[in-house]
Amino acid sequence: MLNTLRKIVQEVNAAKDLKAALGIIVQRVKEAMGSQVCSVYLLDPESNRFVLMATDGLNKRSIGKVSMALNEGLVGLVGTREEPLNLENASEHPRYRYFAETGEERYASFLGSPIIHHRKVMGVLVIQQKERRQFDEGEEAFLVTMSAQLAGVIAHAEATGSIRGLGRQGKGIQEAKFVGVPGSPGAAVGTAVVVLPPADLEVVPDKNVDDIAAELLLFKTALEGVRADMRALSAKMASQLRPEERALFDVYLMMLEDAALGNEVVKLIKTGQWAQGALRQVVSAHVNRFELMDDAYLRERASDVKDLGRRLLAYLQQARQQTLVYPDNCILVSEELSPAMLGEVPEGKLVGLVSVQGSGNSHVAIFARAMGIPTVMGVVDLPYSKIDGIQLIVDGYHGEVFTNPSELLRKQYAEVVEEERQLTQGLDALRGLPCETLDGYRMPLWVNTGLLADVKRAQERGAEGVGLYRTEVPFMIRERFPSEKEQLAIYREQLQAFHPLPVTMRSLDVGGDKALSYFPIKEENPFLGWRGIRVTLDHPEIFLVQTRAMLKASEGLDNLRILLPMISGIQELEEALHLIHRAWGEVRDEGVDIPMPPVGVMIEIPAAVYQVRELARQVDFLSVGSNDLTQYLLAVDRNNPRVADLYDFLHPAVLQALCKVVEGAHAEGKPVSICGEMAGDPAAAVLLMAMGFDSLSMNATNLPKVKWLLRQISLGKAKELLGQVMTIDNPHMVHSTLQLALRNLGLGRMINPASNIQA
Repeated sequence: MLNTLRKIVQEVNAAKDLKAALGIIVQRVKEAMGSQVCSVYLLDPESNRFVLMATDGLNKRSIGKVSMALNEGLVGLVGTREEPLNLENASEHPRYRYFAETGEERYASFLGSPIIHHRKVMGVLVIQQKERRQFDEGEEAFLVTMSAQLAGVIAHAEATGSIRGLGRQGKGIQEAKFVGVPGSPGAAVGTAVVVLPPADLEVVPDKNVDDIAAELLLFKTALEGVRADMRALSAKMASQLRPEERALFDVYLMMLEDAALGNEVVKLIKTGQWAQGALRQVVSAHVNRFELMDDAYLRERASDVKDLGRRLLAYLQQARQQTLVYPDNCILVSEELSPAMLGEVPEGKLVGLVSVQGSGNSHVAIFARAMGIPTVMGVVDLPYSKIDGIQLIVDGYHGEVFTNPSELLRKQYAEVVEEERQLTQGLDALRGLPCETLDGYRMPLWVNTGLLADVKRAQERGAEGVGLYRTEVPFMIRERFPSEKEQLAIYREQLQAFHPLPVTMRSLDVGGDKALSYFPIKEENPFLGWRGIRVTLDHPEIFLVQTRAMLKASEGLDNLRILLPMISGIQELEEALHLIHRAWGEVRDEGVDIPMPPVGVMIEIPAAVYQVRELARQVDFLSVGSNDLTQYLLAVDRNNPRVADLYDFLHPAVLQALCKVVEGAHAEGKPVSICGEMAGDPAAAVLLMAMGFDSLSMNATNLPKVKWLLRQISLGKAKELLGQVMTIDNPHMVHSTLQLALRNLGLGRMINPASNIQA
């Protein structure tokens, strides 16, 4: 059964459109299950009815005509109950409904399974048989599995607009939503430009072209190029390979002949498909055929065809490199965005970024936040190779991407974009003003930095210090560990830029979702693995070099603070402090006269929350890493889009932990700050101030919003609000209570502008 399922899935994925995919499914499922009928009903959201969209066994003329409401028929029952229905005699069921035009009166038994994608019912898959019988567990399980596969296919068809014509009004489903993780806040409306990794056939999009002759010439040139490469390779390997092994090059050359692969690609180009898309379709079809063969040798030939396809694609992409056109309001989409891709876009045209892979802490996301570009990362379900040139909305607040958005949704988000622009202009006036509440309480606002670009933005927005300088960023953009001298220069630049304001430098924090290409850490569960202080304590040579560079960089400035990440207990802290004192002694022995800087601990592991007083006694300050602490308390990987909606820094458990940390730090007479997304959320900042945090550190982009809101409220009112939410046991209720209270105070404009859009 598993092999059958694999073959069906491969065929479905290779289908040119939804209609073809549905046709394959009903035909193949009917064959695999030995039933007389297989049908697919899809839910049309306009009419809210299940429409028969494909069948093998019922009257084909009823396709698109037969439909039933959610409360009608067995199909409606399967859809509303969201679970399979297995009946020996369907006509005896009270919900059975007979449609004369389908000819289904001949079929007694019925098995239906809902098609669900991200909790949303999209349709129902049905099989029927003439004889009365109960389908067995294996058959039911197979149909449920098939439905789950079909859900992804339909979601992709929605996204690309290929379901058009489903509804009775002929409009069909135009709009689809895909969920990722927020990479950089903000909203953008624009046109998708898909940037493809070099020579990866699977991600080549379909694209219609007018100049067919030019595409044919491109393909002919690519063919000649690969043929020449093959001959050259064959000659080069003559002395190293036996004649029978060299024969593989002849096989490649035969495949490239006009009567083989080449001819099929040419035929497709002549229909108006660009050369790269035509090549992808032909190669995929051949690869699928080979992979489905039972003979192991023939199955292996699939990789030969793939290799040839990649070689041809590399030539085609080289010829096309200069022709990528970036429209105004361009939204870059890629499987994995790179900073280099951002640099290719002409200034002023880039409004948003979407990456299928990657996390909110990936290099590109850090760049995007520094540049203020709305970004969504980790949109794993997005059929990105098919969306080039279509309209997109990027919601960087919620980590959502909308394809083919309706006019209404476009208008709503355009208003959000404009509101953001006006807000930013209005907030510029706050730069020189202190962050002081209505009742005179001063709340220092610091920034998180990592790039030189962050410095300018932080200064423009009136930051009072750096609460977190991510030292791993200079490490991430190199191809080797930076030397002590190189690090010294980078750190000196940061310390000087903010002098005399304090700069809190976190020791190297790699592992988890922050990888160094030259120091790979491969683990089953990186977030619970070798990361942060665990890495640097195991590599004291890295830690000592970095600490010495920090200390030397602070000479004559004395505004350095050192912060230790991922501390889970006293022993780690003592080891780290020992190394810091050793580095300080070495630097002083070299004649650099600097005082010992304040050293702090990051509270980001639940264990540290419960040892907060013991840790506070040994250091000068504490700093909560709200992103990791939330993640570990809730056991949610914040970069995994499948569970991203469970990650919530206003969860009651997180709020209680934060209160405990402040209480413990202050009991030992030590200041405590907080950095991360939570500190940069204006509504959450009200609660953090009320808890007693001594400073808040955030992205420079968010600083003016937080300052504006805290200047409009009194500390007394903030404490009253905190008391109110601390009695609530549901995070959604915490959000709504907080937002309602701020709106009632006339402070709603600083709450995420996209929060009111119902999509």
